[in-house]
Amino acid sequence: MSPSGASASGVSAKGAGADAAGAGASEGSTPGGAPGGASGGGAAGLTGALDLNQLRTFLAVYRTGSFTAAARLLGLSQPTVTLQIRALERQLGRPLYERLPTGAAPSAIADELAAEIAAPLDALAALDDRGRGAGQGTTAAPVHLAGPAELFGLLVLPALAPLVGRGLRLRISLGLAEELLAGLQAGSHDLVVSSIRPRGRALTAVPLMDEEFVLVAAPAWAERIGAGRVADGGPAALRGVPLVTYSEELPIVRRYWRHVFGVRPTGTAAVVVPDLRAVLAAVAAGAGASVLPRYLCRAELESGALVQLLEIPDSPINTIYLVQRTGAHEPPHTAMVRERLLQAARDW
Repeated sequence: MSPSGASASGVSAKGAGADAAGAGASEGSTPGGAPGGASGGGAAGLTGALDLNQLRTFLAVYRTGSFTAAARLLGLSQPTVTLQIRALERQLGRPLYERLPTGAAPSAIADELAAEIAAPLDALAALDDRGRGAGQGTTAAPVHLAGPAELFGLLVLPALAPLVGRGLRLRISLGLAEELLAGLQAGSHDLVVSSIRPRGRALTAVPLMDEEFVLVAAPAWAERIGAGRVADGGPAALRGVPLVTYSEELPIVRRYWRHVFGVRPTGTAAVVVPDLRAVLAAVAAGAGASVLPRYLCRAELESGALVQLLEIPDSPINTIYLVQRTGAHEPPHTAMVRERLLQAARDW
């Protein structure tokens, strides 16, 4: 979430109401649809004065997928979130969420209500952000972007660098896809570059690029193995060659072995280092062989510092996604980052 307070609910945390704004008519609502509230009778079947705090809380739960995440996002206690949702359900006369151990599953009426109120609440959030920014004389809030370190260092940040001169501010978080997607859903990030496609409706993913995996080693090891031996003998040609990986579970190697050789890799890694850039450095220095994304080792392959041990027409690939919260208010700079990455990725 950006320092300006904009959240996945499409409103500022400040605007979500204090903990005292619980189940009943809270601070934001007034009878008859006065400025503090809203009157409705639309697709979701709501009538009378609506409590904006409750609607904001409802939308936060809908977008984050859990009462706990919504509470954290809005700066409320979880009991307050529960009370506000129950009050809205009583007014509606129908349940909005099914409480599950893994979160909150929206009902059909919740889907309908979210579709009806998301745009107006996001518009209010945008006005609020602009008003507070103008009043304080501040610059645009930073875009909180997250993804894998090696991809950001080589491709993402160089692509975004020209935008910084146009006023873009960035806050970068690096890590594994699962934890970054959880942070995105909870409102900690605006956009995530992810090696896995998220499930569910809370997050929306679009393909950004395909990373191709290649089997590589330093020239000395390639010479010892022999030209064409991997193509002829498969994994047996690599017997005795130390394997360098970023995890004991050999996830990239295992995927490559299954796709290319049709078998699981045997044995263990000689070197395990949880950073693909360090894996690249170790392999280039002669530590052994590894499977790496082509974009990461392209320069070394072109310079001859690494040798591709097997040329195949259908190398295994993994799709990288650009992910954001479904229906979330998108400030101009966030939209600018998204469009720039999608454009730049065409050449990646």
